[in-house]
Order: sequence, then C-alpha cells, then structure tokens
Amino acid sequence: MIKHSANLGFLWQEHDLLEGIRAAANAGFVAVECHWPFEYSPQSVLDVLTETGLPMVGLNTYPGNREQGDFGVCAHPNRILEARQAIDQAIEYAVLINTPNVHVMSGRAAANIDHSLAMKTFQDNLTYAAKKADSHGINILIEPINNTDVPDYFVGDMNIAVDIVKEVNLPNVKIMFDCFHIQKIHGELKKYIKRHLGLIGHIQIASYPNRHEPDEGEIDYADFFEFLAQVGYDGYVGAEYKPRATTDEGLLWLTRLTAAN
Repeated sequence: MIKHSANLGFLWQEHDLLEGIRAAANAGFVAVECHWPFEYSPQSVLDVLTETGLPMVGLNTYPGNREQGDFGVCAHPNRILEARQAIDQAIEYAVLINTPNVHVMSGRAAANIDHSLAMKTFQDNLTYAAKKADSHGINILIEPINNTDVPDYFVGDMNIAVDIVKEVNLPNVKIMFDCFHIQKIHGELKKYIKRHLGLIGHIQIASYPNRHEPDEGEIDYADFFEFLAQVGYDGYVGAEYKPRATTDEGLLWLTRLTAAN
C-alpha cells in the first residue's frame, strides 16, 4: 500500500502551511512534507499535526537568498558557517515536530569555485548533519535536481548523488528520489531504483514532462506503484507537483491510484 504524502511547498498554495496540513488530511493524504516551515513556530505546526493525525515526513534546509539565485548553500566553500546554521535550524525544527527526514540542499556550483573543494565542503557538511541528526533518528537526504530547471545545481544527477552517499558512508545519509527530476535527467526510473534501493530514503512524484498531477505524461504511476511494492519500498511517496488548476480539482488521481494499490 503506497503511503501518499502531500508536499505543501507545491500543493494548496492558497493556504498557509497550517491550513495546508488540514486540507491534506481532508483530501485523504496520510502524511505531509514541506520545504521551509521556519516562519511558523514548531509548536503551531505540531499542534495541527496532532489535530489531524498526520506526520510531517520531510523538510528542507534554508535555501539562502533565492532572489540572488541561491538554492541551498551547503556545497559553498565560503559559506560553511551559514550552511551549518541552516543545518542546525532544520534539524532542531525537525526534532520538535517529529520529522524523520531533512533534505540538505547543496546549492548551485558556481563557475568560479573549485569543484573538488565544493565536493569536500558538501561531504563535510553532510557528515556534520548526519552526526547531529543520528541521535534523533533523523535521516539526511540529498536530491538530484536537473540542471535545466535549476541551472548548475551541484547534485545534478543520480550518479553524483550515489557517489556522495557512498563517500560519506553514514547510514542515515540517503537520496531523495524525485521521479520528475530523474526522468528528466536519466529516464529509466525502475532501473535506478532497483540498483540503488538501499540508498533511497524518500520518493517524490509528478507527471513528466509538465510536472502536473501524476495522471498524465510519460510515467505510468499505477504501474510504478506496483513496481515499488514488488521491490519492497515501504517509505512515503511525496506528491510534489504543480496543479493544473486548484489542488482540490486535481485530486482524482489520488482516489484512483489509492484504490488501485
């Protein structure tokens, strides 16, 4: 049985985070995840999670200054203090709302930064994050993100992510496998999941190529969910897509795919 999580960084954008959690519960999701919840007090989020009975299964580290092009800071050799502060903030927040996954965002690979130094910086920051998170039972995730939608993102494909996780070599450092990004970068979703299932800590879904509801495009998600059951993936599957209209108007896929699985 697939456990569907609503990504509130994309869904119910007409609501604030707290009302988004309630909307996800009313729609039949069994969990939620978000991007950057830090403007809300942890207690206010925890209260709504308790009210709805939904877990918050993931959140991201602070992305930096997005107006200046940041999309994470943790692979920047000259921003280590900022990266550690972002990691501390995310893990401490996750502890307070019982969130089991923190996505540590690498950021973009600036052309004027030595790649090997950036790699060492990112691996060191992941090691720092993993050791801080371990006593709380929290996984640290990294996500391969395609370089068309996010130019120069440091973790630009699945192979890079696998190499990083293997090099860091800590059991709570894993990969967030976003089907939209992996399909755009590599295709062959099943091949990459079969090959690296033990390294995958979370899966996200959206249609490809439009990143809408998972009921159109190249990926047959009914078949994909059967495949996940066959290979033994028992984690959550995050719905991280851009609704064609309103979120509520596009939720027939959830009813259909939940019934089918």
